[in-house]
Amino acid sequence: MKVARYNYAHQLGSDIEPLIADLRAMLVAGRYELTAEVRQFESQLAQFLGARFVRGVNTGTDALVVALRALRIGRGDEVITQANTFHATVGAIELVGATPILVDVDPETFLLDRQQLGDAVGPRTRVLMPVHLYGKPTPMAEIVALAESRGLFVIEDAAQAIGARTEGQSVATFGHFGCFSFHPSKNLSAAGDGGAVVARNAELDEALRRQRELGQVGQNNHVVVGFNTKLDALQARILSWKLPHLEQWNEHRRKAAGWYRERLAGLPLGFQGRTAGETHVYHLFQVRTPQRDALLAHLREHDIDAVVRYPTPIHLQPAFAAYGWKAGRFPVAEALAKELLCLPIRPDIGVEEIDYVADCVHDFFGKSGLG
Repeated sequence: MKVARYNYAHQLGSDIEPLIADLRAMLVAGRYELTAEVRQFESQLAQFLGARFVRGVNTGTDALVVALRALRIGRGDEVITQANTFHATVGAIELVGATPILVDVDPETFLLDRQQLGDAVGPRTRVLMPVHLYGKPTPMAEIVALAESRGLFVIEDAAQAIGARTEGQSVATFGHFGCFSFHPSKNLSAAGDGGAVVARNAELDEALRRQRELGQVGQNNHVVVGFNTKLDALQARILSWKLPHLEQWNEHRRKAAGWYRERLAGLPLGFQGRTAGETHVYHLFQVRTPQRDALLAHLREHDIDAVVRYPTPIHLQPAFAAYGWKAGRFPVAEALAKELLCLPIRPDIGVEEIDYVADCVHDFFGKSGLG
């Protein structure tokens, strides 16, 4: 059996002709930028999240950059985030000229260690940037309270967690801004790339809009230096086509994660910890083992598209060498980078596929004498 990581045909549905007809009409009519299709998707996403203000942008990375710029974060400012995130989180901070401050993560949840977050706040701190990693929502009440007590901004990196909820609320709606990615790997994916930013209020939304649209207020009236980062209208139409199915897809991911946990119980594997009251959307299903690389090779030999995400943590990446971060500085993030393996999980993955993956994992540990 072959177990794939993605199945884009399933996400488009059995009859895509109405979508193709819409895209054809848009191409012929020249409806490409900031069209009704973009506004429709922004409105649909806002309703889905229980938010008021949503702006589509070009990528998830751009979402973080324009959010930071809308808050006027730049040189001399510090932004605190976690050491086990994807490059774009820290790259966006660097791109606006600010200084990233990393904190280690909880070894059970793989999310930002909130005690270390509080300890890291200093006189130059302007933003707290928690990451809802792998689809697990970060508990936000304590983070928001810390920010309010210290006069700080909060930007949520929710690139991997669309549809996740905590404390009865959708991720990306707690902070001043919340940022999503619609990269083809994501739970809600474009046919290319895309992103979106949720703003807390109208004032922040307007600051964001200016950053998205070359700093303009009216045609050719540029009041600030802004970006040109707009969600492509064709991608917006595709995202609108998929969005009504997202809740069902995320629910299937949760069921699939439960099947994996049940079938892999008793093996020397760790899982991302679960938190009461959360709605995890399992963008990735991670298992943890010191034998990660050998297990990966075994699964791939059996046509299982497992993958390692972020094998080199941020603080050891050459791009950030100037900060002088050394091995051992963030031990939990380093251990996770060496031990985490993503098993295939899709909104259409079947029980028989998960059984096959689980059988192969059991076979691996049986042969290694650890099963």
